[in-house]
Amino acid sequence: MRIRFRIDGVLQPVLTPALKYRDAITSRLKIMAQLDIAEKRLPQDGRIEARFNDQGVPGEQLVRQIDFRVSCLPTLFGEKIVLRLLDRQQLRLDMTQLGFEASALARFSAAIRRPWGLVLVTGPTGSGKTNTLYSAISQLNQPGVNIMTAEDPVEFNLAGINQVQVRDGIGLTFATALRSFLRQDPNVLLVGEIRDAETASIAVKAALTGHMVLSTLHTNDAPSTVGRLINMGVDPFLVASSLQLIVAQRLVRRICEHCREPDTLQAGLLVEAGFSPDEVSTLVVQHGRGCPRCGGTGYKGRVGLFEVMSSSEVIRRLILENAPVSELRRQAMDEGMVTLRQCGLQMVRQGLTTLDDVIRETVV
Repeated sequence: MRIRFRIDGVLQPVLTPALKYRDAITSRLKIMAQLDIAEKRLPQDGRIEARFNDQGVPGEQLVRQIDFRVSCLPTLFGEKIVLRLLDRQQLRLDMTQLGFEASALARFSAAIRRPWGLVLVTGPTGSGKTNTLYSAISQLNQPGVNIMTAEDPVEFNLAGINQVQVRDGIGLTFATALRSFLRQDPNVLLVGEIRDAETASIAVKAALTGHMVLSTLHTNDAPSTVGRLINMGVDPFLVASSLQLIVAQRLVRRICEHCREPDTLQAGLLVEAGFSPDEVSTLVVQHGRGCPRCGGTGYKGRVGLFEVMSSSEVIRRLILENAPVSELRRQAMDEGMVTLRQCGLQMVRQGLTTLDDVIRETVV
């Protein structure tokens, strides 16, 4: 039996309890999450709500609530349980704190404030997409704006926003919720994820009929998102007409401020990563030595990498022509798009993260 914590995106072993405690721990977590403790053959999902005091322990003077999303999965040698911590105090609703470059943040803010259109945030699970979308709708949240969201699950409750929990088991899918939203006189719609052709079609049509639609997709970068929508069955002319902006993002570990020191890397490795040979001769990269404050890892916290592609007239024409992803990327870069790798290299220059983390999360 093994217990691991994912700290700053990397799993770290913390405990190895005796195997005799396995069933007791599994049953206790299932009871707290209101799951069926007798069902050990099928996956189950639940939720635990816990309140803590300032010291992070249960007790009186409860001032902090943390939600735990619980996922149970049967394996060959017992059940694997994952707890995902949702801490409202860690939610950053100030967009200036997310890590956007100034020009990219300006384009993103301008896009979400348009009266209609489709804005997509892409990236793998755990890349901070939900935080970015919550930050966006918090900026738009005014008494005169009707904001509606369909999420699976609703991770954080935001005052003044109508949030709907998707429940596939009873037929309340993203597509069903989105179709109902259009009869609720909305201004801004947030769809937790575009998973299928039906949801994509309704989202695009909503964006073309006077609504600002925010959603997420799982793609590798911003330009490939266009092809993903078209492959899902959305006509190119609808994508070109509705799409306003795409943000691709990743999270990399931040170097611990208390044990940061210069690192020595081979020039060839730096050039291969994307630095110019002239810059390598004067570049000073940083790494964390490891200290008690960062648990000896050399990292503390994370910072976002963002790739922002706006929909210009030229890009719309390329979408209509069903141009390849490489051509879309080239045109977007000509118009000022900073790729994920370029954004990561800039973080290395500033001493915020290491080259290893950037190479692990991005490609040239």
